Amino acid sequence: MNDVDVAIAVAEKGAAVVRRYFGTALQRLDKGAGDFATNADIEAENAMLALLHRQRPEDAILGEESGRSGASNSLRTWLIDPLCGTLNYAARMRVAAVNVALRIGEKYVVAAVADPFNHEIFWTDGISAFVRADGQDTPLVPNGSSKLVDLNFDPPFPNAPAFKAATLAADSEFAVSFKPRVVSTSMALTWVATGQRAAYITDGDVRDSVHFAAGLSVCKAAGCLVTDLRGHVWGSGSTGLIAAANSETHAAILYLVKKYLV
Repeated sequence: MNDVDVAIAVAEKGAAVVRRYFGTALQRLDKGAGDFATNADIEAENAMLALLHRQRPEDAILGEESGRSGASNSLRTWLIDPLCGTLNYAARMRVAAVNVALRIGEKYVVAAVADPFNHEIFWTDGISAFVRADGQDTPLVPNGSSKLVDLNFDPPFPNAPAFKAATLAADSEFAVSFKPRVVSTSMALTWVATGQRAAYITDGDVRDSVHFAAGLSVCKAAGCLVTDLRGHVWGSGSTGLIAAANSETHAAILYLVKKYLV
């Protein structure tokens, strides 16, 4: 298998476990600050790790639950998040993502995001982006016409009190142009690439994040405009993220953010 095939297979492997455990009596493992993992997170990551170790034994891996493993001196690192949206999942909400991305050096080259419950895989080879459903691959086409903007309300908040994503939800100018949504999973980031969201906004450092690497890679390959909260190229700084379907949407959101974040 090539790297794209591996990424898709690993995402599918995790998604299968997530589906199997959904609605069961989950065990919770406290991670502090109100966060937790479940046995579904752990088992999904174990299944993903096992496949990666078989297919790419000389690569490094960074897992949400297991941390670093594999070859520590490799230039190739897989970032995996077996269940992004654990709190949703534990509350029996079918809104979650399984994320896989491969970084070679400082560049993300392939990625896959699985929607376990809609049986869709969003993937990129670093050049183009597609959704795979029922065995068919369809190119992703971002579209800002929905005006729906997903806001990540989860910590950390390094720019508080001057700015939080929640600040925009109460901004009167924001309300004129956009409609806020909060789903608390990075699946919403991938929806910017599909046209189901006009934009996605979060604070914090998203570089080398197992939560965001795959979705960001898909967005960039689909043609979305991705920057930090100050409009700088994504990856050049640690100040949050704006992923927008097009330049017009990005400019409007950046103007609103800069009202608070100088």
